[in-house]
Amino acid sequence: MLVFFYSLIIFLAASGGEGGFTGFYNRYLNIPGFEAWKFINLAIFVAVAIYIGRKKLGPKFIAKRDQIRSELIKAETEKQAALAKLTTTEGKLAQLETERAEILQKARDETAFEKNRLAEQTRAEIERLKKQSGDELSRLGKQTYVGLRRFSAEESIRLAEQKLRSQIDAAKDAELVRAGLSEIRGLK
Repeated sequence: MLVFFYSLIIFLAASGGEGGFTGFYNRYLNIPGFEAWKFINLAIFVAVAIYIGRKKLGPKFIAKRDQIRSELIKAETEKQAALAKLTTTEGKLAQLETERAEILQKARDETAFEKNRLAEQTRAEIERLKKQSGDELSRLGKQTYVGLRRFSAEESIRLAEQKLRSQIDAAKDAELVRAGLSEIRGLK
């Protein structure tokens, strides 16, 4: 088609001589490096492409535009939902931070209370054990004293008996027996 228009221009230029269209062409359109036929060819091509594009591709572009628009609206809706969820989550995080601080403070308070309670209980247990050990020592001291008195008495008796046995012979023994018997008779 372009070749047809170009051929027509050349035919008209050749038939008319230097006047008319040939003069116009040589003066305004035949500038070296400009070559107007290239621009005319481009304009025709663009016009045909636009015509075909609108007729055949127009509905497809409109459908794609509508699809992109609906996806953008959907993305905006999802973005708003995500922002709302983010705000909720941030609120929960702030609340969790507050709860964590409260729990830590409560744990510290309970630890201090338990520490004081255990210290008091330990002091009371120490006092009880001191009293119990004092009582036990006192009881053991008394038992030891009683045991030592018994041992002292038994040892004194044993030593006295030993001393007496060493001093008493058979004759003295007979005499002591008779004296004991006579005392018993006198009691009657």
